[in-house]
Amino acid sequence: MKLAKPRIPPLPENQWNDEQKPLYAAAKKGATEISNAVVFNVMGTLGNHWEAAKKFNVWAFHVMGSSSTLSPREREILILRIGWLCQAEYEWGQHVVFGRAVGLTDEEIARIKQGADAPGWSEHDALLIRAADELHKDAFISDATWNGLAKRYNTHQLMDVVFTVGQYNMVSMALNSFGVQLDEGVKGF
Repeated sequence: MKLAKPRIPPLPENQWNDEQKPLYAAAKKGATEISNAVVFNVMGTLGNHWEAAKKFNVWAFHVMGSSSTLSPREREILILRIGWLCQAEYEWGQHVVFGRAVGLTDEEIARIKQGADAPGWSEHDALLIRAADELHKDAFISDATWNGLAKRYNTHQLMDVVFTVGQYNMVSMALNSFGVQLDEGVKGF
């Protein structure tokens, strides 16, 4: 973790507003094998700026939800790679769990840290990792990577690659800067 304690701690339950109470109560009931957390620390932290969090969640649900045109496995490869590049330990830990749930193996997850040139990637998976690397470095996907992805992806999928990496680059910045701590039961790097 970049910070040993939060700069912005999760909003305590006794400070939840009337809009937050039903949402967070539902999250408390949903504590599962994904995390032992009652309310994920990221949710509690964003609760400190509720008007922004409500708007943020609309976009976040597109990227993580069923309206994204990427498969869950492909989405998690992108999220894990940008989380690794940003050294966002909270993001990495949560999405290792999510990645396993959608079929990524421990070997693939470890290989994400090594990058697109690590042995064992399919051509397509390597292109996804390369796209995340290029967006992180240059805020631009090269023609070679774009054209490679376009052999398999339609316009919406190409856009969702950029949207996913961009979303989780911003999330990584927030997690690192706010000092969001790992949820109970979730391992970091």
